[in-house]
Order: sequence, then structure tokens, then C-alpha cells
Amino acid sequence: MSQVSRGGNVPLDRPGAEAASAEEGYTFEDVSVVMGTYNEAAAIGSVLADIERVTDGNAEVVCVDGSSDRTPEIAREHGARVIEQEPQGYGVAVRAAILAPDRPVVVTTDCDDTYPMERLPAFLESINAGYDVVSGDRLYHGAEAMPTVNRLGNATFALLASALMGRRVHDTTTGMRAYRREVVESIEWTENTGLSAELLIRSLMRGYAVRELPIEYRERAGETKLDPLSGGAAIAKSILRVGLGEHLR
Repeated sequence: MSQVSRGGNVPLDRPGAEAASAEEGYTFEDVSVVMGTYNEAAAIGSVLADIERVTDGNAEVVCVDGSSDRTPEIAREHGARVIEQEPQGYGVAVRAAILAPDRPVVVTTDCDDTYPMERLPAFLESINAGYDVVSGDRLYHGAEAMPTVNRLGNATFALLASALMGRRVHDTTTGMRAYRREVVESIEWTENTGLSAELLIRSLMRGYAVRELPIEYRERAGETKLDPLSGGAAIAKSILRVGLGEHLR
């Protein structure tokens, strides 16, 4: 079973990888940080302040929001572009957020303060090294702040996806990833609750260069919106549907 890169040199087993690694580097002026937001007033201000600090205010921030609290107002106060949308689930919001900006690098994150925005430079560095997708691996350091049932579920999702793809991945459901724009524009995304897994599986199975980058995972601010049992079942079904569908392409 081959393994997606967890570091080291850029894989050169796909067309264009060598050229991609040699192209002129992107800066944060080329980056859009996007997220779906739903009643995250407790955390979003801190997340946006961290993005602004780490990128010197150069990264664009896009929030697709369906909140009933002050989340969109707080986002606008921090200079984010807010696209209002009726709540339709995680994937619908994140898909809209990914496709809204036109900068060449798109970074997804969650707005609950669990992801380390100080790692944004490392994500951009990996894109500049030639990777098409850089995926934050929360489980590498143990993810002790993650509830045990979620941690076990995420490890199981990764094993299921690995078996379907024939290559080892370690965290299929992370919300923090960087993508070259051509990746997100070239694939039709279909999943909702399981969109995060789909974004990784389809990219890998279509030959894009992917790196899993270890990241710390912090305790979330605010209440979780996803039921671990029903949400976990939906994610597992998505992984099966997407993985088998890619084999049949």
C-alpha cells in the first residue's frame, strides 16, 4: 500500500509536478481562507484575529454564514467577506466558500478555534513546494483535546479510506487544508456531511500531489453542531460512496 506524503520531497509521479515545484512562490496576497459558519460568535473573532496576525492582513477571508447569532457581524468587523446562506449543512456551506474566491490558493478551516492558524505559513510553503493539496493531520500529535469517540471515529474513517484507495492516509475529516484553485474547480463535489473526506479522496484518486501536514488540535470554543453517531454514519457512507465511485470512473 503506497502512502500519501507526510513530508519530504514533492512526489513527481504525476504530470506537471516538477513544473509546479519550480514555479514562482505564492504569498498570502494569493491566499483565501474560507469557512462555513453557523452560530460561532464565541470563537470566530479569535480565529479571524489569528488569521489577520499570521498573514499580516494579506489573506482574504470568506465566510459562508447561516447563523442566527452575531457571527456574521463579528466576521464583517474583522474585514471578512460574508456570504449569507440558509443553513443546509456543513458541505453545502464549505463548498460555496471554496468556490467563492478567485485567488490561486484556497485554505479551508473551521471557525471554532480548534485549528492552529500559526501553521498557515507551513501550508503555503508546502503549496509552493509543488503540492496540490496540503491536509492538516490532527491525529499525528494525538489530538488529546478531541473527544475520545471522535478520535476513534476519525482514525477508523482514515483506515476505511486507505483500504478503498490503496494508499495510507491518516486524517480524512480534518477541516484545515490548502488547495490549488485548479483542484477545487476541476472536480464536482457531491457530499454534505462527508465533504471533508470527499475533498481528500477525490484529489488523491485523481493523481494530485497531496501532503499530510501534522498540526495541533485544540479544544473547541462553543458547542459542537455534529452528532457523533449520526454524523459518523453519514461520513462513513460518504467515504464508501466516493471511494467506490472513483474506482468506477
